[in-house]
Amino acid sequence: MEICTPETVDYAALDHLGDEIAELAAHLEAATARLLDLIREFDAGEGWGNGFKSCAHWLSWRVGYAPGAAREHVRVARALGTLPLLSRALARGQLSYAKVRELTRVATPETEERLLALGRTGTAEHVERIVRGWRRMDGKAEAEQSRRQNTWRALHVYQDDDGTVRIHGRLAPEVGALLLKALEAARERLHQRRRQQAPDADLPTMEQQQADALALLAEAALYHGLDPGTTGERYQVVVHVDATVLADADQSGQSVLEGGTRVPAGTSQRLACDASRVVMRHDAEGHVLEVGARTRTIPPALRRALQHRDQGCRFPGCGVRFGQGHHIRHWAHGGPTTLSNLTTLCRRHHRAVHEEGYQVMRQPDGELEFKSPYGWVIPEVPQSPELPADPVAVIRERNEANGLALDARTTMPGWLGERLDVGYAIDVLHPLAPGEHRAQVARRIL
Repeated sequence: MEICTPETVDYAALDHLGDEIAELAAHLEAATARLLDLIREFDAGEGWGNGFKSCAHWLSWRVGYAPGAAREHVRVARALGTLPLLSRALARGQLSYAKVRELTRVATPETEERLLALGRTGTAEHVERIVRGWRRMDGKAEAEQSRRQNTWRALHVYQDDDGTVRIHGRLAPEVGALLLKALEAARERLHQRRRQQAPDADLPTMEQQQADALALLAEAALYHGLDPGTTGERYQVVVHVDATVLADADQSGQSVLEGGTRVPAGTSQRLACDASRVVMRHDAEGHVLEVGARTRTIPPALRRALQHRDQGCRFPGCGVRFGQGHHIRHWAHGGPTTLSNLTTLCRRHHRAVHEEGYQVMRQPDGELEFKSPYGWVIPEVPQSPELPADPVAVIRERNEANGLALDARTTMPGWLGERLDVGYAIDVLHPLAPGEHRAQVARRIL
């Protein structure tokens, strides 16, 4: 065994090695800034929309990020789009990605400058602790605002001398959103009713429509005994579709929701893949001749086997564990409702297959093959890009070409070893903190 003594350790070589690590880390931070710029541009252009539900979902599939890391990269990339000072500091290797990731949780254009000073001065641990304290202060402010909103809620209803009723009030945000949605639905229902009864009549003003919608809500609530109904009753969707349309989307025929709203044939085919089905036969004049019993498109026992086999959506890169049964060859085209002709797709990818041009086929070996609308096969795991023999040298050359002079001290914080006082730091930095030190410079917090 070789024992290293102070005389045998080459401290100069170790110092050089440490400098090389710090310099390379600065180059990687600058490259990370470029990566985040590309992610932000790609996300804004929805380049991930080729079958994926989000940019993070695409990154997880294409780049191999864990889902949490992918979501964080997208979040940070979006945030830096409005925070030019932090973005520039990362691009110059002056801040690490770890610091920027934390600072973007709380930074705004108004507070960015003081938080940048914090990042340049403190260590990553300091930044993390202060951001936690900052978020606690934000939470207190948010809780206080919620308390005030709840206290201010009110509804004033009073009758004028002419018998009309005036209403004035203030609602909590979530209650107000619920009311607005209900009024919108009621207005739509009344609009359909007017169109059927008097299609040529002048439309009421928006204010009059709102008043009529509120009256309808009151009538409906009293009629149903103020019962909101079960989840199934509230979210059940009924579609009327002709068999010819199910078999061929180009054929003429009805494909409408219960209220009469037409939907594309692809939508009807998607809904019919995994739903309850009632077959109604009509004569040439449209009169109903026979109504069959309601049956499930996919029987319960087969559904359990399907869920056990697929364990979630089978679209490449999708991690959603719960999905809908999809007939690879639709039953309206003669496809059997068998395990070999079924697969599981989440709602997003079920729509992609039926309505956005994506295809899925089962190969002779039993594996599934997905294709994009342009015909190229979507691999389960994409191939890694080819890298140069020395990727570190490429990063260095690219940074130097951009005028970056990075060395071992570029990312070094200005901390001199003082004890961190998080309370004082929040007192100085946070715009809502009730402290007396707001005017002091941020670098004195450490």
